[in-house]
Amino acid sequence: MTDPAWINTALSSARPQAVAALLRYFRDLDTAEEAFQEACLRALRTWPKNGPPRDPAAWLIFVGRNSGIDAARRRNKQAPMPPEETISDLEDVESAVVERLDGAHYRDDILRLLFICCHPDLPATQQIALALRIVSGIPVKQIARAFLVGESAMEQRITRAKARIANAEVPFEAPGPVERSERLAAVLAMVYLVFNEGYSAGATEIANRAPLCEEAIRLARLLLRLFQTEPEVMGLTALLLLQHARAAARFDADGELVLMDDQDRSLWNRALIDEGLALIDKAMRHRRSGPYQIQAAIAALHARAARPEDTDWAEIDLLYSVLESMTPSPVVTLNRAVAYAKLRGPEAALKLIEPLEPKLAGYFHFFGVKGGLLMQLGRAEDAREAFGRAIALANTAAEAAHIRMHLDRLSAESLPRNGMSA
Repeated sequence: MTDPAWINTALSSARPQAVAALLRYFRDLDTAEEAFQEACLRALRTWPKNGPPRDPAAWLIFVGRNSGIDAARRRNKQAPMPPEETISDLEDVESAVVERLDGAHYRDDILRLLFICCHPDLPATQQIALALRIVSGIPVKQIARAFLVGESAMEQRITRAKARIANAEVPFEAPGPVERSERLAAVLAMVYLVFNEGYSAGATEIANRAPLCEEAIRLARLLLRLFQTEPEVMGLTALLLLQHARAAARFDADGELVLMDDQDRSLWNRALIDEGLALIDKAMRHRRSGPYQIQAAIAALHARAARPEDTDWAEIDLLYSVLESMTPSPVVTLNRAVAYAKLRGPEAALKLIEPLEPKLAGYFHFFGVKGGLLMQLGRAEDAREAFGRAIALANTAAEAAHIRMHLDRLSAESLPRNGMSA
């Protein structure tokens, strides 16, 4: 129980609870993080000799709080200490900390910490970076690699985010029900962004960015423990699990992107799929549908199909139409076009997406889908033009290579006709 691997797992698992509680005491992100790090160092020294505490999170909060107070005293030897209530609202009793962890404050602390990290004043990239550093404890160097920036640049990004949070004077009192609901929506969006940062990585970037998918799933599961009856939390967790289950099949041995219809479904992770299916089924029984549940239900239909031809495209089209009514977006309509083409043919799907071009003129996937539909219709020149625009907008080398494969196919198909005309 006190081997290094167990201690590392315990510290990582306790981090969100401990840092969140310490933030409430000290009202400062840097102070809370430093106090937690000091508590971790003490744990590494004492747990192997004395054995693990009955509640690692409570132990870390208790020790971190005391070390933070000691540090404040050392910095202010010549100045009187501020009133106790300004830096703490807990008694110096570890058992009281444990009781608070099991109550409403525990949930509010975690939610507050996550909400602070996704403060609306922060750009999305800073929200994600701050959450990965403060909540997840991922080293700055690893976060920098994931975002393809230098370590110093990422350190500055996180520092600026902390400064903006401090200047915003974010309140630290427990949020009410309405505010808690609003905060939860922002937190779910941030977790989804973290996942997409990892999921959108190309084959050459997976080593650095795929862990973001796993961290997003860990955060989603943490939220699920805090909000066990909230269907949208179930929906988001299910969506991430079902998407991540296909990770091993998304790229071939050469690093080329493999579309879902062409993926080896035996490589899909059945344990993650089963967990995701159980969650979305449970969420739907609440009869309070939301965007994450609808997206998870679509992913579930793909996961349940043993073969591509078994996919229930009619149900997927219906779900996308529901999602369009909930969150009108040209991207949602573009995604629906794939199911639309399966049901009504490429011509109907092309008519569906043509009005979207002005809004999606800078979106890689729009021109990829458009080129694919034009290719199915035999309009080779128009398809080449669409694919050319897609390559110019590609976000990864894998996306560009996938489009290049279609262009090569169009060129190969045109050779016999050119030879005959010559």
